[in-house]
Amino acid sequence: MHQLISKVSRRAFSSVGSLCRNASCSSIVTKNYFSTISALQRQFESTQKVAVPSYLLKWGSLGFCRTLSFATGFAPLQRKPLESILDVDRAKNKSPEELADIWDDVCFFNRRGHIGVSMNAKLYHLLEQRTADCRYFVIPLWKGSGYTTMFLQVQMPYMLFTGLEDYKARGTQDAPYFTASYYKEFADSKDLVLIRGDVVFTSKLSDEEAKWLLETAQSFYLNDVRYKLVERFNKETREFEFKDVLQALEMPIL
Repeated sequence: MHQLISKVSRRAFSSVGSLCRNASCSSIVTKNYFSTISALQRQFESTQKVAVPSYLLKWGSLGFCRTLSFATGFAPLQRKPLESILDVDRAKNKSPEELADIWDDVCFFNRRGHIGVSMNAKLYHLLEQRTADCRYFVIPLWKGSGYTTMFLQVQMPYMLFTGLEDYKARGTQDAPYFTASYYKEFADSKDLVLIRGDVVFTSKLSDEEAKWLLETAQSFYLNDVRYKLVERFNKETREFEFKDVLQALEMPIL
């Protein structure tokens, strides 16, 4: 089962500032992030697209259509270097627990729309292995008295989440609601992988919903029983039933 290390403690902003490159970290990160998203969308429009594999067409009852295309990769998503977010040299002297706390705080320092969590490096390697084999999945996000189906695309070190209906309508030209980037710089030395989540559309997702999506997506790849559903969706789609995902999450079948 996945073991996300997500800390709720918040340090004084002065301690965060010591590991953030400069006082305008928040505004710079936000500005660069949205310019990155724009670049991503331009590349998606020009990148080669592939038709939906025939084995996915059976799932049309849940919103897919024959003209849907998938992105072939996320190379244009050029994330910010870790050194521009964190003082890596000072972080090297911290314990894994301290570093996880600091990372959470640095992302919190950017306020709304930014999430900082971390995970064990061994689990990350399993996640990397399984997502390379199964790049897509669907996750129901509970809202009010019902759920919205989210479409997940993965090419590590990135995860992209968007609404299934929006993706159905716009395909690769649709901007993701939420992205997650994985940083492996401390995987060997501290057995820790840092994860930065960015909510692109705060009007569509709260930070709590985005964090839940990230944790839930990871659980479907890291839990052996849940991963069978991911494999079925990607490899045996004719046998895939969305109600099995709802049952796994203990959500009612509407």
